[in-house]
Amino acid sequence: MTDGEPLVRWAWIGDHIGELADYTGVHLRLALLPVLFGLVISIPLGILCHRWRWLYPPVLTVANILYSIPSLALFMIFVKYTGLTERTVMIPLTLYTLSVLIPNVVDGLASVPDPVRQAAVALGFGPVRQVVQVELPIAVPVVIAGVRVAAVSSISLVAVGQLIGQGGLGYYITRGLQLDFPTPIVTAIALIMLLALATDALLVLAQRLLTPWSRSRVTAT
Repeated sequence: MTDGEPLVRWAWIGDHIGELADYTGVHLRLALLPVLFGLVISIPLGILCHRWRWLYPPVLTVANILYSIPSLALFMIFVKYTGLTERTVMIPLTLYTLSVLIPNVVDGLASVPDPVRQAAVALGFGPVRQVVQVELPIAVPVVIAGVRVAAVSSISLVAVGQLIGQGGLGYYITRGLQLDFPTPIVTAIALIMLLALATDALLVLAQRLLTPWSRSRVTAT
């Protein structure tokens, strides 16, 4: 970049709209599928940890240890087994979500009032039906709060995957650095921030749709 050169060349963005859209789609897939997989793992694990409290400390310790491993180091470990593929990025990102999602599932279930559980038992609800139809719906706000954190973190971390050739919009960051051309870098960062904000907003909307009683409570207040 030379002195006096604009930070962003809008003509370049206009010429690469289609390519930017493609990489944005890849970025979303790499970021959000791990959150979905993490949720699928965390919900049953969280239920087990809530039922048997002795299980919670070791499970949380393992999740936190995995989260403490630098992303690039974890990518390098998986390269040996999954190669330079999207799985090499998505598996570590899935593991990272567990340290956020498992505690939120446990805390969400713990927030269910005892009278509600007792009422479910009095109505003849079995353990599985009680969890699925009573406890998990009440835990939704706490669980989605964790999903929001996990999703935003995952959207940010995907860019690091470009160091193994699977980074979505991270491609433009490394490419811009190689060419000393700031426009792709600024564009990629802006798009990643917009994806994070849009995803967070959609999750807030999902929470409102899944918990209509919360809206009724606010209106009544």
